[in-house]
Order: sequence, then C-alpha cells, then structure tokens
Amino acid sequence: MGSTMEVTKKTFTLNTGAKIPAIGLGTWQSKPNEVTEAVKIALKKGYRHIDTALAYGNEAEVGKGIKESGVPRNEIWLTTKLDNTWHHRVTDGIDSSLKDLGTDYVDLYLMHWPSSTDPNDTKKHLPDWDFIKTWQELQKLPATGKVRNIGVSNFGIKNLEKLLNDPSCKIVPAVNQIELHPNCPSPKLVQYCKEKGIHCTGYSCLGSTNSPLYKDPTLLKMAEKKGKTPQQLLLAWGIQKGWSVIPKSVSKERIEKNYELDGWELSSQEVQELDNLPDRFKVCGDGWLPVKVFFGDDE
Repeated sequence: MGSTMEVTKKTFTLNTGAKIPAIGLGTWQSKPNEVTEAVKIALKKGYRHIDTALAYGNEAEVGKGIKESGVPRNEIWLTTKLDNTWHHRVTDGIDSSLKDLGTDYVDLYLMHWPSSTDPNDTKKHLPDWDFIKTWQELQKLPATGKVRNIGVSNFGIKNLEKLLNDPSCKIVPAVNQIELHPNCPSPKLVQYCKEKGIHCTGYSCLGSTNSPLYKDPTLLKMAEKKGKTPQQLLLAWGIQKGWSVIPKSVSKERIEKNYELDGWELSSQEVQELDNLPDRFKVCGDGWLPVKVFFGDDE
C-alpha cells in the first residue's frame, strides 16, 4: 500500500458486492444532543459511513445530523442494528429504525447480539426463539428494499458455526461487527470470518473511553516518532489489517483528527509491534446478557 494511498477513500468489498467505507463514525455512548452535531462535523469533514443502533437511543438525532449536513443520503453508508429484545419482531425493529433515521433504507442492518432477550424480563432469554430464527427473518429484508445488506455483531466462532451450518441459513452475513483493537485482536475469529467471506468492522477500535491503551509505552512512543495521535495509529492498524473502523467521538477536533489518515501508513514492522502488545482487555463483555456469547475462542 503506497503512502500516497487515500485511506479515507478506501472501501472494502462485501460478499454482496457492496462497498463499505473503511472509516466511519461510531455513535455508541454519544448523548442525543451531541450526536446530531458529531454526525454533521463528520460528514462535513468527509466521512461517508455512520454507525448507529436502535439500542443507542439516538437514531433520530443521527438522522437529523445526516439531513442537516447537506450530504446526499445516497453518498452515505448507514448502518443500524436490531436490538436484542426485538429479535422476534424484526419487521417492527427495522421499521422503527427507518422511521427514527428518517430514511427509507439502511445500507447495513446487523443483529446486534446473538441473544433473543425477553422484552418483559431482560435477565431472561425468550424460551421459543433464538438467533437462528432471527436470521431467518433478517434474510427476508433485502428483498423488501429496506435493507441493502445484512450481518451480525458480537458473534464468535462458536455462534457463527451454529448459524452457518443451519440449513435455514441461505445468506452468509456480509459483516460481523466485533470489538477490535490491539488489546482485543481476536486473530482466530478475524481469520475465520475471512475464510467464510465475512467482512469485519471493528468497534471500540480506540479501546473506548479511558482505555489502558493510552498508557501503552510502545503505542505512545510510536505516535511520538511518527508525529501522529495514538488514535490515528490504532485506526491505521485496523484498516491495514483489513477491517473497517468506526471510531466514536463527539469532539470536533478528535472527529477531524481521526479522519486524517491519508498520505502515511504504518510499516509492516510497526503493524507487528502493535500486533504484539501484551495486554488484554475487553470493553464489552456478556455479563449483562441472559446468555453467554463470548467463549474465549477468538484468539
């Protein structure tokens, strides 16, 4: 990859032929009033990929930000997700998201977690429903025009095997959105997805708020040497490893800085140094779900 490479124009081609932009704006944990502004700032800077979810409670603000940015909807890749308590109501779920987003389609619709949670008691899993049934319903959506591509999120190898080996699985997920950063690199899972033609998008790609990564001497030294922010290095690492990244920020300065990835790259030695960071931590566990979804089979 030449250093003149325009990373911000880079896309990854999905198994459907659709092209997902390598860098997007994440909106998890962004407060409603901040999101509209963040989306506008990002789109004005040049971002063309926005990631949200029904569970974030901010789809209406994301939609508002898109409208107010003046960037045409067809130039933007928009991803949202089906919430756990809506698994048995997929049509209602997508309709609710489209209504709040103020659009008639999303580019990517993900099953947020492989947990069909009981809406009346979130400590319980629905007795007569599971993610296989949810996927059967999701598979009907592309034909409706409401959704261009379908995928999953937070699926490890064990659950992907279960899904892909089920006879009802006719569409291989286009994307698996998972936590990816040098302290949660999941190489086995990334490789598995690659073999199955599933593109990975990395969330919490900066290690999330108050990340221990920002105390990592290797990363800090490398950032100083290259004259880049640690965040920029983490994004370049992910994109060069072959996945799309959706850094979350509501600060104008950081949203803009995170996008300044053109004209430089990490050497293969630098990528390897970040590959070899020894610490391990996960931002998102599964303790809050009624079922276990992470089985330590990702590394």
